[in-house]
Amino acid sequence: MSTPHLLDPGFNLTLRPMRYPRFYEMYREAIRNTWTVEEVDFSIDVADLAHKLGPAERHLVERLVAFFATGDSIVANNLVLNLYQHINAPEARMYLSRQLYEEALHVQFYLTLLDTYLPDPAARAKAFDAIENIPSIRAKADFCFRWMDSIDGLDRLDDASHRRQFLLNLICFACCIEGLFFFAAFAYVYYLRSRGLLHGLAAGTSWVFRDESGHMAFAFEVIRTVRAEEPALFDATLARDVVRMLEEAVECEMAFAQDVLSGGVAGLSPTDMRAYLQYTADQRLAQLGMPKHFGASNPFAFMDLQDVQEVTNFFERRVSAYQVGVQGEVAFDAAF
Repeated sequence: MSTPHLLDPGFNLTLRPMRYPRFYEMYREAIRNTWTVEEVDFSIDVADLAHKLGPAERHLVERLVAFFATGDSIVANNLVLNLYQHINAPEARMYLSRQLYEEALHVQFYLTLLDTYLPDPAARAKAFDAIENIPSIRAKADFCFRWMDSIDGLDRLDDASHRRQFLLNLICFACCIEGLFFFAAFAYVYYLRSRGLLHGLAAGTSWVFRDESGHMAFAFEVIRTVRAEEPALFDATLARDVVRMLEEAVECEMAFAQDVLSGGVAGLSPTDMRAYLQYTADQRLAQLGMPKHFGASNPFAFMDLQDVQEVTNFFERRVSAYQVGVQGEVAFDAAF
C-alpha cells in the first residue's frame, strides 16, 4: 500500500502516528501568540484624525479601511470553502481552524477600526460596500474571487491537473492576497506610524502582521510538503502561471496605489510603491523556491522593522512583544 499524500482526497482523522508534526507545532505556536481587539487603544488615533491628517492622508486612510473592511472575510471564505476540504491531515486542519479564528479576530479589529474612524453611519456603510462602489477595491476583490472560483466545484483532487488547480489557489492567497495586497496595506500603516500618526492602527496592525506571517508560513509549508511528495506537479507550466499571477497582482495593487496616493502624500509615490510591490513579489517567489522575477529593491526605510525577508523565519525569532495564555514551562525568552 502506497504512502498517502497530503492532497489525497478524504478526511483523515488519525493524529497518531502524526504524519506532519510541523503543522501541529505551527498550531501550538499560533495559540501561544494570542491577542484581543480590546488591547488596542484608538484614543490617540481619533485625535490624529481630527487634528493632524491633511486631506491626502485622510483619503489614504479612508481607502485603506475600506479595503480592510472585507479583505479578511474573503480569505476566511477561501479557507473554509477550499483549503480545509483539500489539505488532508488532521493536524493541518487544526491549524486551519486556528487561522479561521484569527481571520475572525481581524474582521473584529477592522470592524472596531471603522466604527472608530468613521462615526458617520453613511460613511461606514460606504466603506463596507467598497467592493461595489470603489473601482480600485473592486478590481482587487474580482482578482480574489476569480481565483477562489477557479476551484469551485472541485470536490476531489483526483489527478495532477486538479492538484495544480488547487496549488494555484493556495499560492494566490499566500503570495498575492495575504503576501502582497495585505503587505502593501501594512506599508501604508507603517508609513503613517513613521510620521508619528495613528499608533492604535499601527499597534493592531503589528499583531495582524504576526498572524498573517504565520498564515503564510503555514501555506508555504503545505506547498513545500506537496512538492516533496509530488515533485512532478511543480513543472514549468506551474511556474509560468505563478509569475503571471504575481504580475497581475502587482498591477492590480498598483491601481489601488494610484487611487490611495491620488491626493499627493509626501514620502510616498506610485513609483516607490511599484518598486516595493515588485520587491515583495520577488520575496514570495523566493519562498516558493523560484527565481526572482522583478529584481527590485525595497525603497521604504520605514519598513525595516517589518522587512518581508524575515517572514519565512518569523517563528524562529524570539518573542518580545506579547504572549498570552501560555501554560507549562515555556520561558518568555525561549525561541519557538
